[in-house]
Formats: sequence, structure tokens, C-alpha cells
Amino acid sequence: MKVGGVVVGPCGEKVGYSDAVEEEGLNAGGKKLEGVYIKWLIGKNDNAKVFALRIIRMEPGSHIPAHRHPWEHEQYILEGEGVFRIGSRKYRVEPGMFLYIPPNVEHEYWNTGDKDLVFICLVPLKPSASEEELSC
Repeated sequence: MKVGGVVVGPCGEKVGYSDAVEEEGLNAGGKKLEGVYIKWLIGKNDNAKVFALRIIRMEPGSHIPAHRHPWEHEQYILEGEGVFRIGSRKYRVEPGMFLYIPPNVEHEYWNTGDKDLVFICLVPLKPSASEEELSC
């Protein structure tokens, strides 16, 4: 991986290396999740209007508990392996796989490997779905 800076250009564009973005602990329900970290590559602070682009890193054995929200997720696995539960189904994930999680569908993640599980997570900045819960 290259390590470099981040440049914000005259039109508001942002270009850089993910290594230059500070990682922070991921919180759920006001509680820090053990061994789970997030990098906000692009978000509200960058004047993005539609999407936030994030990288999630989960240490071996870590878990993101079951949750749901009124927006969709698009995810792409970069490194590691794990199990993602979406609705009632569990999926083994590994590098090169992508996932779409519909709004209001309960989901959770486990790193079941012996290396970090790293994935890109794209979410809208404003929820666009109704509060209707989906069960599947």
C-alpha cells in the first residue's frame, strides 16, 4: 500500500490514499465495538451530498451486532474472511465478493478468520427508504 496525503482541489474534489485517513473506533448504540474500526474516506465533512464512502476493519474474532436502519448498504470485501448475516441467511465472505443490504433488513457481521476483515461500505447520507421493517 502507498502512504500519502489527501488533497482537496479547487472544485471541492478530494483525492488521496486511504492510509492517510485516520481510523477511529466504531460505535453501536453509544458503545464502542471491540476490535472494529472505521475510516470515513468521503462524507458530510467533504461536502458530499449523496453518499459516504467508508472502510471498515474488523480484527479476528470481532463482531458487529445485529442492527437495522432505513438505508441500504453496498459493500465490497477487500481482505480477510468472515460471515455476514443478512435477514435470516448467513453468507461466507472473502476478498472480491460484493453485497447489497436492503433498507430495514437486520444484519450483523463476524470476522471468522485469523487476519483482519476489511471491506468498503457505501451508504447514503440521507435515508431514502420508509421505516417499514423487512423480514426475510
